[in-house]
Amino acid sequence: MSKQTKTVSDACNSWLRTCERNELERSTMKAYRSHTKIHIEPKIGDLLLADLSRGDIRDFMDDLLDGDVSRAQVKKIMVSLRAILTEAVEREWASHNVAAEVKLKRNSRSHSKRVEVPTKQEIKKIIAKAPDTHRAMFITAIFTGMRISELRGLTWDAVDFDRRVIQVRQRADEYCEIGLPKSRAGTREIPMAPTVFDELSVWKENAPESSLNLVFPNTVGKVQNYSNIYNRVFKPMLVNEGIVDENGEAKFGIHALRHAAASLFIEQGWNPKKIQTLLGHASITMTMDVYGHLFENAEEGVSMFEKLDADLMAA
Repeated sequence: MSKQTKTVSDACNSWLRTCERNELERSTMKAYRSHTKIHIEPKIGDLLLADLSRGDIRDFMDDLLDGDVSRAQVKKIMVSLRAILTEAVEREWASHNVAAEVKLKRNSRSHSKRVEVPTKQEIKKIIAKAPDTHRAMFITAIFTGMRISELRGLTWDAVDFDRRVIQVRQRADEYCEIGLPKSRAGTREIPMAPTVFDELSVWKENAPESSLNLVFPNTVGKVQNYSNIYNRVFKPMLVNEGIVDENGEAKFGIHALRHAAASLFIEQGWNPKKIQTLLGHASITMTMDVYGHLFENAEEGVSMFEKLDADLMAA
């Protein structure tokens, strides 16, 4: 098949094979196959790469938005499509990536939903009422901002009690398989607060034995299943303690512990770049998109402008 007859479907299949060769996590591959097989190929798979235009990409994106696909999902699909067309360019099946300049415009009529962060009272209640089997895990999450997948994959050799740091270098996916962090930024060191140091020191003496050397294994020493942690431990704990929404359901998912950590970091006045590093975000943009509103302080803003005014007029 000549370069002139290569289609978007050809590029999709080539890209998926490249991803498989790079040994991406099974959950990631599942998402990528969904993007290509359910959304991209049925709509534009038969289009020739040589003839593909920005207009075709815009029409494809608008078609998704006009259907039942959420804006968040469309954004993810477009990331995959850009990667697919980058693959085509690298193989010289296309002269340039026509999707690179087609962006999903911000919806000016609605504001993105801000993450709901537990209050200090709720954080303290979680710490006080967490069951012994998961107390150390939840406390570590609150004080480090580690993802639950990173905690599920954490091993004791990555907990440096001498230096008082936790080394994040792997995670457990939804299939309980151990793999690399979500991105290069996910590999990091996080200092242990005194409470974390004390809790992990005690937990090390009481944790279930694990042939995998896991810090937080299940009762038989294997990787804990995420849904079991949430449905059997975290959710009932919130309901029992009255941390619920207007329908009486658990107010938060486990990811709220990571949000709690971010809010505590911000309250301490740590700069966004430092917080980005601690959370393992790939970019400062991601940190500000999720937590930017927590940096806002109207009273501090007034004081800053008062000082600006005084300094200028006194000059």
